[in-house]
Parts: sequence; structure tokens; C-alpha cells
Amino acid sequence: MASLVHFTTLVLFYVLIAVVVAIGPTLGTGSTKLATTSSLEMEAEALLHIGWWHWDANHNPELCQWQGISCNEAGSVTGIDRSWSSLTGSIPPQIGAFSSLKYLNLSLNSLTGELPQSLGKLTHLKELNLSHNSFEGSIPLGWGNLKSLKLLDLSHNQITGPVLSTLGNLTNLKLLDLSDNQITGHVPSTLGNLTNLKLLDLSHNQITSPIPSTLGNLTNLKLLDLSNNQITGHVPSTLGNLTNLKRLDLSHNQITSPIPSTLGNLTNLKLLDLSDNQITGHVPSTLGNLTNLKLLDLSGNQITGPIPSTLGNLTNLKLLYFTSNKISSFIPLELGNMMSLVVLLLNENKLEGSIPYEIGNLKNLVALNLSNNNLNDRIPQSLTTLSKLSYLYLGFKFSTRSNSSKNKLNGLVPSSLANLSSLSYLFLDSNLLKGPLPSQIGGCSNLRILSLSNNHINGSIPSEIFSCCRHTLNLSHNFIEGEIPHQFDNDDNIYILDLSHNNLTGMIPDFSWRLEELNLSYNSLEGPIPEYLSSQFSSDSFGGNKYLCGNLPDFAPCLSKSSNKLKIVEIILPVLCFLAFLALGILLFLRSRAKDNIPEPNVTKNGDLFSILNFDGRIAFEDIIEATNDFDIRYCIGTGGYGSVYRAQLPSGKVVALKKLHRREAEVLAFGKSFKNEAKILSEIRHKNIVKLHGFCLHNRCMFLIYEYMARGSLFCVLAYDNEAMELDWIKRVKIIKDTACALSYLHHDCHPPIVHRDISSNNILLNSNLEACVSDFGTARLIDPDSSNRTMLVGTYGYIAPGQVSKL
Repeated sequence: MASLVHFTTLVLFYVLIAVVVAIGPTLGTGSTKLATTSSLEMEAEALLHIGWWHWDANHNPELCQWQGISCNEAGSVTGIDRSWSSLTGSIPPQIGAFSSLKYLNLSLNSLTGELPQSLGKLTHLKELNLSHNSFEGSIPLGWGNLKSLKLLDLSHNQITGPVLSTLGNLTNLKLLDLSDNQITGHVPSTLGNLTNLKLLDLSHNQITSPIPSTLGNLTNLKLLDLSNNQITGHVPSTLGNLTNLKRLDLSHNQITSPIPSTLGNLTNLKLLDLSDNQITGHVPSTLGNLTNLKLLDLSGNQITGPIPSTLGNLTNLKLLYFTSNKISSFIPLELGNMMSLVVLLLNENKLEGSIPYEIGNLKNLVALNLSNNNLNDRIPQSLTTLSKLSYLYLGFKFSTRSNSSKNKLNGLVPSSLANLSSLSYLFLDSNLLKGPLPSQIGGCSNLRILSLSNNHINGSIPSEIFSCCRHTLNLSHNFIEGEIPHQFDNDDNIYILDLSHNNLTGMIPDFSWRLEELNLSYNSLEGPIPEYLSSQFSSDSFGGNKYLCGNLPDFAPCLSKSSNKLKIVEIILPVLCFLAFLALGILLFLRSRAKDNIPEPNVTKNGDLFSILNFDGRIAFEDIIEATNDFDIRYCIGTGGYGSVYRAQLPSGKVVALKKLHRREAEVLAFGKSFKNEAKILSEIRHKNIVKLHGFCLHNRCMFLIYEYMARGSLFCVLAYDNEAMELDWIKRVKIIKDTACALSYLHHDCHPPIVHRDISSNNILLNSNLEACVSDFGTARLIDPDSSNRTMLVGTYGYIAPGQVSKL
């Protein structure tokens, strides 16, 4: 019996082992599935708690199909992309539940709060982009554990505190962008461990202390930007090891000491910007090795010594800025070898001698500024062969950083300046130029500003000069004599006229321009001051002329000079009144007859639409054609890919801007449809800081928009040149920013549907005569469509780009 029990027990034992062996793998698989299920449930719960997918949560049970979600085969979330999604609030700590997450992009939203500590748990994360939000606080210490990261972009936030030294642990990083924050402290030397880094951008922060020499270890770096901080000390010579670098920007800091010669090793550099620091010493000759360079900016420093002749090797250079230094000696002849140069700014230095003839070899030059130096001799004829030159400054311009140097160029004003058909700005003031003004300058038909003040010019004023100058004419403080020309064709363009401190005689002519500033003081002018001028300008504009009379303080009334004149006026005045009433009656009769022949506006005919407003409620199509002489090139003030911009003065005296589509674009269905759409949208927009659309013509062969004319042009043009930029003090600049912000707020929040401009730049912010800002150029604007996954709908004219301006690359 005992043996039977023993046998039975043994059989049961082996059966139990067999069962365990059989079901063991099944139990193991079940536990794995259980763990996986638990992880997925945590991720699903986290997605619902975060709350960025309200629509998807209500309409789609499959989490991996929600917008911006990517999953692996097991169903775990590996990617979240909710950029441009109008997200608000903070990132909840549940973001740490996505243990398999590799990509997280929450850029271009309105997220706030502190950066979550829980992100430090996502050790598989490769890309983290939280840029263009409003995050505050410092970078969490635990983020130093994200050793799989290849991209970390926290730019354009409000992050404070120092750059963590633990970021030096992220040795797989290829891009680190912390720009446009409020980061303080110093650049940790541990960043030198990130040897795989290709981009390092810490610009626009409040970083202090010197640049660590360990950054010289980042030999794979292609972009290094530490600009717009408070960095002190010197530029480490070890940066010369970064031979793959294409862009080095250390501008707008407090860097001292000379430029290290080792920077000449960076032969792949295309941009080198060390401007607005306190750099001393000479320009190293080794910079001549940087033959791939396109921009070299050393302006706003305390650099001394000569310009090295080796810079003539930089044949790919387009922009050379040495403004506001203490550079001395001569301009090297070798600069004439820089055949790609577009802008050459050597102003506000201590350069001496003559302007090299070889500068005339720079056939691509658009802007040349040699003002505020100690240059002498004559203006070389070779300069007048630079057919692309638009900005020529050889005079004296006041600057807060000016070293008060003045050129002493002498001889005659070259008549061959007429060859510069592209010239817009010509400053030859405060030199020793003599002789009469050549009438040939009138051939410079694109001139906006002509300043020849403070020279020894004599003779009379050629009427051709009035015809060519479109904005400002300054001939003050010379020895010019004779009368102010009475007959000239200036297209009503001059706004600022200064002829003061000369020997002009005769009467003040009838200026038909819309003058904003006028100075005729200290001449020998005589006769009455025209009534419309005395009502607009003060006595200062006419003082120092003994024989002028008028209704202004310090001037005798014109009628009190003699009783004979009074009697003549008493006899003639009634006759003049009668003739005036007669002329007015004839004019009204002719105008009523002419209006009978004008087609009714706001009508549709053969698919063409007209809606043109006038001084009395309408703008007749014929008025536009007459005001522009059928869109004659003389009235063209700009050209872009879409067509041309014209300035036109209507019969009422109102000045408008016309944007006319090229005929070839007008015949393309897509252009026509988009042009009509733009006209419709802009006709519904009304805001004081958005350029007003007065009307439009959508004829199938003549399509144009009629806009409010902005006298001061674009903000870019005003800021680009010292004489106009000086007028913009900080109060006016803040006002311009406020005006622009109000316009954008209106487009985003008060328009239904909202409108996104998509091309806000200084070129598209226009200023009126009172420096009030208006947003323009809606050719690339988009409507926000809340019911579309595409989110936007195109509005505007395809190919509409405003005329280009000279700017830093």
C-alpha cells in the first residue's frame, strides 16, 4: 500500500512539472502583454489629460490617428507634433508618461509656465522643439539626462537663469538653439564637450563673462551665434580651430582686445560679424584668406591702423562694413579687386588721401559711403561709371558716434554724375567743391535726396535739378546767385527744400509742390511772401532777406509800403474778383459737361469690375490715366515681380499710389482670380494702421489697386540711412512698433475669419509724413480657416514682392 502511494505521488509530481513547463511560456507572454497594456493605458490617459486633442478625442477612438501623433508597431507614442496649433496653458507633468517618445514639437504656440521636470524622463528623445512660446523659469537640471537628444530648440521664449553646465552631457546634440530668451550668467565651458554640434545659437540673451576657449573643440560647428548679449573679454584664439564654420556672429557685445589672427584659418566662413563691440588693435591681414566670405562687418568698434591690402583677395565679398572706427591711412587700391562688392561702408573713420580710381572697378556696387573721413583731392571720374550705384555718400553726416572728421574733396561737381541713372541718394555736402552746378545732374531722374550744402558752389540754379530731385534738395551755405527758377517740371515731388545762406535774388516763385520743410533764409530775395507759404511756415524760413514782405512776424505788410500801391490794389481787386467768378463759372460748366461722358463706376460689364472712388465720391478711370499719362515710366516709383507701383496726383490734389499688374500676369487666370480676391479682402479691411485701399480696377487688360500714398516710404529706407534714421528717436520707434502691433492685432482678432500677413518686414511697414506706421503688401496674406486641416487659405496676388532694398545678408 505504501509503495502504491509513493508511486501515485511520483506520477502527480511529474504531471505537475509537465504542466508548469507547458504553460510557463504562456504565463510569461501574458505578463509582458499585461505590462504593455498598462503602458498604453498610461499614455492614453496622459493624452486625454493633456487636452490638446479635443476634436480627435470626440471623433476618433484610435489614438495613433490623432493629429500630430506617431506610434510604433506596439502602439506606443513615438512622436508628437502640435506646432502652429494655437495651444495655450502649460505643459502638464503627464508628458513624462510617453517613455518611447523620440520627437516632440510644440513650437509656435502660446504655451506658458515653467519647463516641466518630467521631460527629463524621456531618455529616448531625439528632437525637442519648444521654440516661439512664452515659457519662463530656468532649464530643469534633469534635462542633462536626455543623452539621445540631437536637436534642442528653446528659442524665442522668456527663459531665465544660466545655461546649465549639465547640457555638456548631451554629446549627441547637433543643434542647440537658446536664442531670444532672458538667459543670464556665463557660457559653460562644458559645452565644449558637444563635439557633434553643428549649430550653436545663444544670441539675444543677457549672457555675461568671456567666451570659453573650450568652444574651439566644436570642430563640426557650422554656425556660432553669440550676438546681442553682454559678453566681455576677448575672442579666444581657439575659435580658429572651427574650420567648418560658415557663420560667426559675435556682434553687439562688450568684447575688447584685438581680433585674433587665427580667424584667418576659417576659410569656409561666409559671414563674419564682430560689429558693435569695443574691439581695439588692427585688422589682421590674415582675414584676406577668407575667400568664401560674403559679409564682413567690423563696424562700431575702436579699430585703428590701416585697412590691410590683403582684403583685396575677398573676391566673393558682397558687403563690407567698417563704419565708426578709428581706421587711418589710405584706402588700399586693392579694394578695386573685390568685383562682387555690393555695399562698401568706410564712413566715420580717419581715412586720408584721395579716393582710389580703382573703386570704379566695382561694377556691382549699389552703396558707397566714405563720409566723415579726411579724404581730399577731386572726385574721380571712375565713380561715375558705376551704373548700379544708388547711394553715394562723400560728405559729412552727424552721428552720435561721429569722430567729427570731414572730407575736403575739391574741384568741380562732375557733370558725368548724370551717367548714374540708378542714383537715389547723393551727399556731397561739407566739402570744398566749387564752380557752378552742372545742369547734366538733371539726368539723374531717380534722385530722392541731393545734398550739396556747405561747399563753395557759385553760379545759378539749373532748373533741371528741380526736375530730377524727388524728395530733398539742399543747396544751402554756398555762393549761389540769380533767381530761383520759375519754370520747371518737377512732378510735384520735392518735400524738403533748403536754399538758405546763398546770394539768391528776385521773387519767391509759385512752388507747386507739397512742401513739408522750406528754408529760403539769408539771401537777397524781394517782394511778397506767397500767402500759402506764410500760412504754412514761420518767419525763420524767410529771415535774413531785407526786401521781403508778408503776413509774418518780423516782416512788414506788403500793402503798407506805399499809398500808390494801395490805390492800385483798390482799383484792380474788384476786376480780379469778377474775372475769378467768371473763370469759376466756365470751369463748373465744362466739368458738368465732361462728367456726362464719364461711364458710371461700380458696374460690371463683360466680366470686368470697376470700383474707383473720387474727390467727390468717385475717381474716374480717366483721371487715373491722365494723372499717370497712361502709366508712363516717369510716374513709376517701384517695380516688383507682380508689376509696377505708380504715384499719381488726382484732379482734387489727392496723391495716391497705384499697383498695376503686368499685362502678362493679368492674362493668366490664376493671377486674375487672386488679384480680385485681394481687392475684395482689402476692401473689407478698415484700420488706421493698415494702408487704405481707395479703389480698384479689374478690367481684363488693365488691373490695378489704388492705395493711400505714404510720403516717407518704407521703414527700411528710413532706418537705412543716418540722416533719416536720426529723426526716429526711441519715442517715435516705439510708436511705430505700437502701430504695427495694433494692425496685426486687428488682423488676427477683429477680422472674421482672421488674416495672417506672413510677410511682415521693415520693407512692408510704410510711414506717412507724420511718421505714422501702416502695414502694407498683403500679397502673401492668408485667411485662417478654422474648419480645415490645412488651417489657411491663400489671399492676394501671386508673385507680389515689393521692390528690393539693400540690406545685410
